[in-house]
Amino acid sequence: FRMERVCGKLSECLYCYISVTVIEARQLVGLNMDPMVCVEIGEEKKYTSMKESTNCPYYNELYFFICNAFKNSQVIHSKNLLRSGTLVGTFKLDIGTVYSQPEHQFYHKWAMLSDHDDITAGCKGYIKCDIAIMGKGDNIKTPHKANETDDDDIEGNLLLPEGVPSERQWARFYVKIYRAEGLPKMNTSIMANVKKAFIGENKDLVDPYVLVQFAGQKGKTSVQKSSYEPIWNEQIIFTEMFPPLCKRMKVQIRDSDKVNDVAIGTHFIDLRKISNDGDKGFLPTLGPAWVNMYGSTRNYTLMDEHQDLNEGLGEGVSFRARLLLSVAVEILDITSVEIMSSTEVQLEPVSMISEVGKVEEFFLFGAFLEATMIDRKIGDKPINFEVTIGNYGNEIDGVSKSVSRRKKNREGGGEADEEESELIQNSTDEEAEDDGDLVSVSSSPPMKPVITDRNYFHLPYFEKKPCIYIKSWWQDQRRRLYNSNIMDKIADKLEEGLNDVQEIIKTEKPYPERRLRGVLEELKRWYGVSSQYQIFSRHNPSKLISCALVCCWQESMSQQAKTLRSQVKRNTVRDKLKAALNFLHRLRFLADEPQHSIPDVFIWMMSNNKRIAYARIPSKDILYSIVDEEMGKDCGKVKACFLRASFPCLPAVHVPLSCYIRLLKSAGWTVQAKLEMYLWLGLNKQRKDFLSGLPNGFEEKKAMKSSGLHPPSLALVKQVFQLRAHMYQARSLFAADTSGLSDPFARVFFSTHSQVTEVLNETLCPTWDQLLIFDNVELYGEVSELRDDPPIIVIEIYDQDTVGKADFIGRTFAKPLTKMADEHYGPPRFPAQLEYYQIYRGNCTAGELLAAFELLQIGPAGKTELPPTDGPADCDRGPIMPVPLGIRPVLSRYRIEVLFWGLRELKRINLAQVDRPRVDIECAGKGVQSALIQNYKKNPNFNTLVKWFEVDLPENELLHPPLNIRVVDCRAFGRYTLVGSHAVTSLRKFIYIPPKQAKDWANAGTSLLKKKKKKKKKGEETEDEEPDESMLDWWSKYFASIETMMEVRNSFLFILAVLKVHHCFGYTQVYHKELESEFDHFEDWLHTFNLYRGKAGDDDDTTVVDDDRIVGRFKGSLCMYKIPLSEEFTRETGFDPNMGMFQSIPHNDPINVLVRIYVVRATDLHPADINGKADPYIVIKLGKSEIKDKENYISKQLNPVFGKSFDMEATFPMDSMLTVSVYDWDLVGTDDLIGETKVDLENRYYSKHRATCGIAFSYSLHGYNMWRDPQKPTHILAKLCKEGKVDGPHYGPGGKVKVSNRKQTEEHLALTVLKHWEEIPRVGCKLVPEHVETRPLLNPDKPGIEQGRIEMWVDMFPLDVPAPGPAIDISPRKPKRYELRVIIWNTDEVILEDDDYFTGEKSSDIFVRGWLKGQQEDKQDTDVHYHSLTGEGNFNWRFVFPFDYLMAEEKIVISKRESLFSWDETEYKIPARLTLQVWDADHFSADDFLGAIELDLNRFLRGAKTAKQCSIDMVLNEQDLPTISIFKQKRVKGWWPFVARDENDELQLTGKVEAELHLMTAEEAEKNPVGLGRNEPDPLEKPNRPDTSLVWFMNPLKSIRYFIWHNYRWLIVKTVVLLLFLLLLGLFLYSIPGYLVKKLLGA
Repeated sequence: FRMERVCGKLSECLYCYISVTVIEARQLVGLNMDPMVCVEIGEEKKYTSMKESTNCPYYNELYFFICNAFKNSQVIHSKNLLRSGTLVGTFKLDIGTVYSQPEHQFYHKWAMLSDHDDITAGCKGYIKCDIAIMGKGDNIKTPHKANETDDDDIEGNLLLPEGVPSERQWARFYVKIYRAEGLPKMNTSIMANVKKAFIGENKDLVDPYVLVQFAGQKGKTSVQKSSYEPIWNEQIIFTEMFPPLCKRMKVQIRDSDKVNDVAIGTHFIDLRKISNDGDKGFLPTLGPAWVNMYGSTRNYTLMDEHQDLNEGLGEGVSFRARLLLSVAVEILDITSVEIMSSTEVQLEPVSMISEVGKVEEFFLFGAFLEATMIDRKIGDKPINFEVTIGNYGNEIDGVSKSVSRRKKNREGGGEADEEESELIQNSTDEEAEDDGDLVSVSSSPPMKPVITDRNYFHLPYFEKKPCIYIKSWWQDQRRRLYNSNIMDKIADKLEEGLNDVQEIIKTEKPYPERRLRGVLEELKRWYGVSSQYQIFSRHNPSKLISCALVCCWQESMSQQAKTLRSQVKRNTVRDKLKAALNFLHRLRFLADEPQHSIPDVFIWMMSNNKRIAYARIPSKDILYSIVDEEMGKDCGKVKACFLRASFPCLPAVHVPLSCYIRLLKSAGWTVQAKLEMYLWLGLNKQRKDFLSGLPNGFEEKKAMKSSGLHPPSLALVKQVFQLRAHMYQARSLFAADTSGLSDPFARVFFSTHSQVTEVLNETLCPTWDQLLIFDNVELYGEVSELRDDPPIIVIEIYDQDTVGKADFIGRTFAKPLTKMADEHYGPPRFPAQLEYYQIYRGNCTAGELLAAFELLQIGPAGKTELPPTDGPADCDRGPIMPVPLGIRPVLSRYRIEVLFWGLRELKRINLAQVDRPRVDIECAGKGVQSALIQNYKKNPNFNTLVKWFEVDLPENELLHPPLNIRVVDCRAFGRYTLVGSHAVTSLRKFIYIPPKQAKDWANAGTSLLKKKKKKKKKGEETEDEEPDESMLDWWSKYFASIETMMEVRNSFLFILAVLKVHHCFGYTQVYHKELESEFDHFEDWLHTFNLYRGKAGDDDDTTVVDDDRIVGRFKGSLCMYKIPLSEEFTRETGFDPNMGMFQSIPHNDPINVLVRIYVVRATDLHPADINGKADPYIVIKLGKSEIKDKENYISKQLNPVFGKSFDMEATFPMDSMLTVSVYDWDLVGTDDLIGETKVDLENRYYSKHRATCGIAFSYSLHGYNMWRDPQKPTHILAKLCKEGKVDGPHYGPGGKVKVSNRKQTEEHLALTVLKHWEEIPRVGCKLVPEHVETRPLLNPDKPGIEQGRIEMWVDMFPLDVPAPGPAIDISPRKPKRYELRVIIWNTDEVILEDDDYFTGEKSSDIFVRGWLKGQQEDKQDTDVHYHSLTGEGNFNWRFVFPFDYLMAEEKIVISKRESLFSWDETEYKIPARLTLQVWDADHFSADDFLGAIELDLNRFLRGAKTAKQCSIDMVLNEQDLPTISIFKQKRVKGWWPFVARDENDELQLTGKVEAELHLMTAEEAEKNPVGLGRNEPDPLEKPNRPDTSLVWFMNPLKSIRYFIWHNYRWLIVKTVVLLLFLLLLGLFLYSIPGYLVKKLLGA
């Protein structure tokens, strides 16, 4: 997998884990291979074990990779199948693709392998794997499976994101690099001057080239020596599957250097933004277009500390260069002969192109209306501001004029468009002449700051406001930016509406669905209005983003909005809101234009000619258009800019007033300055409109050309105001002191004024109740505009320290409500209402401020016309004025009752143990103290349970102040030491709501009992055949329950399935999470409040609690209600006034309890050993007791099955926290903690959900499903009725019911009611069922990152009642011993591999090899059937495979040592598969593999009855044919095909085998032993092989007879006859002369 760096949360993680589980591979291309898998992430590689002689290896091996903050731009993760160093196939994946999946994971997906050296080769096989990314705070919820079924639909379950087609094609990605402009100096000028002195030649100080990275491959252009304006005209070609799983392409300009190449600038191209996969979609296409690159400042330094910015990490603080490039994609036809099959990156030259688009002259105007909040560290020297766009306006380090350009100008006099195409030139005198008296000026005049307060300065920009004018030349791509602005405005309006809906839901106001429907209706209307401004061609590929917008608007906006609106109902409003938020996210994504040629605008604050702080403003936000919808949201408007120091990776922010809260997060902690700016960018020909947006009262005053002054604007109209800041309170502030509290005060900034509130000591929820009055605030502009759009107020919260300066806590912004002098101060606008403002500290929240702000104009009559302010309410507070009555909330009298239960786990304070703690409760200045715990060690509970106090609180529940819980330790000599504190920010859940009285709830309960009786009768009418109970155990119930939950999602079907499973096995609820999250943390009446101490950490991830700050826990509860109580509330008989609303709660005296812990198994443990495994064992701690199960560690397992129960005695409240830990056993050294989980037993014990012992699904007295609780269902029901004051229970006459010969007693009826106890009115609640919970394992050294999961449950039994029965046996199932006997009878149609030496005939020396998967070393071979001429082989040969098998998991269990040096055996669980192979035997070379068949013993095809019926279709159509299991069938005989892949990677039939499979248990096999092969006992007959089946050199005479005589006998006879004839003829010819002589001589 190729994984690029992920933006967003993943890239912000300090570290994260990537877990990869390689489960198995299938359909690997190759013959008889020994495959292994390599997983590669970054520079780290890990290999699986090697599996011999298989194309379907099974691994099930887990690997973890730790990624510390992603420094590299790409993280690689590749899977390679290797055989003898040969790469079989590769799969690449982007890490962002994994992280964007639900739960950040792919689970049980098949990765398709391809050969990157030969793209025409097709699929090379599949790997089944799990991939998950775990960052801090992530909780990976892995789907729960009882066993691995192997009938996976591979094609339908590929490892691909949603929407990516399963069949991907090869494509070529062409990245054309033309030229670059505006490069900065990348070398010191000292060396250049030395060279010039000696050589007389001056060169540009940069040697650039372009590096492109995509899908794990890199391509780079040639190096252009010494050029600020290099020209390449080259293209880089990547070959990759389409759609690619790597979504981004990284383009980087680098400077070539002999020592180390460094990045000049980086740009990422997101392929999703330049393509569309819809019906009117198109392939990724970009440009040719200029892309702008940003990074560190342009001044060259030998060691650039901000080099990460140039690498693309974080937001660039300066313009670096721009690059002309294009991207195109071509789908390949891999059947073409001419195609290049390799995926190597290619570099080719391309033809030069002319300028892209028409170059227009642009005009940028800016006015500095206000400069405040200048940091005092830089306030002692004159300060000026510089504005740049590209390199235009950059007076310090922008000019890097090319030597070649200067030569060209000298020789040819320059060209007409020279000035237009040159990026780096500032304005010249000629420009001034062309434009009359307009002089381009990019910086304000230096000015000495004036003191505002002890922290900040401001510049005295009063009547005269400095301005800047910049002319620049860019390609006219305004249409693209206009489209982007339209979408941004639609997204802003949608976001505003959705925020309203979220606020309605949060505050529980009625009818949120109406508001959501209205928002979606408005969305349709916005689409209709904006679509009329689309003036582009849909078919022009260069208008690509416009096409994407059209598709998005047409398909998504209109249709989805309409569909969503019709689906919004009261019960679906939350889901549809989530869908609308996803839609908003997509809109924001599409609004980001990838082809904007105009660079962003940078505003720099300069001091002593050095850059101090900056703000970056997207050029599209200030772009002018005559159409309002297309105009940038900040064009021609006065906006606030917050300048910050240029730290790497931390963005500086331009904050528009309309959405300052949303962007405040990124403003950072330290603001270097705050500007009120007016900006306008447009064509020079539209310059007449650049002042149209200024507030009325400003006029342009042009400077004289000869004076050289900067052109100011003069403000004519000055308004005087009074600002009233009503600072009421804050809550949940950041803890800035070591005590865990703060001494907060607020500093309010408005214009050039600043004031502070008083300091409140030791609180995180200060109530200042203070009015700050800013008199004589002078603002410039028209009255009406100031009323509609007043300047913003900055509020900073600080922690006062006795020594040193105050610590910054957080910052927020607010807008005042403006009242003009002629406006009446009264409803509906006035007085202003208190509002909550979110306080931010960097990227995380730091509390909320409750305040109101009024801006009152002072008219001609002075302050006498202003509304009066109330005098001080309390003389002790001196001159501090309280918030006036009309603004402060209306108060009502409340009584707050506090239940003091106890304190837990208090840590030492200043090395001393806490001995006599006390709890102080405070709310709105009132409070109550608990009784003193005399000896915390002996009994940490309070002896007085309930106390109360009365307090005046706002009637509006949203304005309720927080309630503070503080724990102090009372020490000798009257000293009190703060132990810890907790702030309850919301009291809403503790407000007492009187229970609704049912008309006749007693009868309702009775009718429920009757109804349940009926149900029970009906459910027992039909009986299925029951399985043999002797074969069942607890694990049967466990696995059956999991399978039911996984397979059935429909609630009604689920109930039916549960009934069926219960009938066969019993049923237990398996939770995939902690039991607490299912039952609201068991805080139905007893709540747990964490106590904090110490400074809060500056962690951006607020979801992860800083455990180091938790110093203990307070257990108790709160109840608040208005007094006097309403008449509807009636006190029941037996009401105890001392307990208030906390009636019927148990007493908190110590109680002895038997705790029984069942640990089932652990999954996905983090490896703790070098070999990537762990040797886990269980450690349980409860109070001072500890159980270590070290002797029973499980060797080399990351998914151990423990199956153990532990009994411990505990005394509540002293021993209430149970810790279950998993340790890794080590032979040498201390054992390592893998992870632990903590369970609060006390909350469970006292909860009304009755979590002491789960309610079983059925009542049984015997067996593994036996009732565990000492109390029977009737006793439990009677107790619940008594505690809830419910009339009952009442049973029918006789108390017993008989149905289908089964007796149903009162226990069954009581159990039925218990299972539906939540349906009882008033007192009903869901009771905890019999269950198994899954808890995450965490390690304190790796906070927030899950180290695995553990499945367990806990039972608790009081020791003062009868003892419970023995614990249920959940010990792991022992595998059952089986013996598989496989008889190979015959083969047929085996392909003929050899050529006969003598005859040339095709033949094969056939033998069959077989083994069970995982036992390759125990493979068995038949004898050889030699010289088969027809492919027929006769064997009558028996294989015997003994194995251990787990029936429930359908796995073979193998225990063996991993290596010679292993300390003990490792247990493996492998699917039960039988592999049969057919081979051709060779004597003097390696045997030839012919074909194979793999049979899954749990589900394999029934063999054909005859060889003719056996065909390759049995393999190709395996999914569609019925299967059988050898474990049910026991004995099977038939014909199965052998298959192998040919040269074209297609399956072909290579033979058929007749085999008989016979499965026996070990006991049966012992009674009926058999021999291997054809040996005793029970020998098989020798096969009736043809006489030709022999070895020629072992039987030469037979070989002559069968191989020579049989084939050549007539030839031999003819040859002998001919030889005899020739012999006779020879003898005749030899003897005839002598005979003739004799005859002639008469001898």
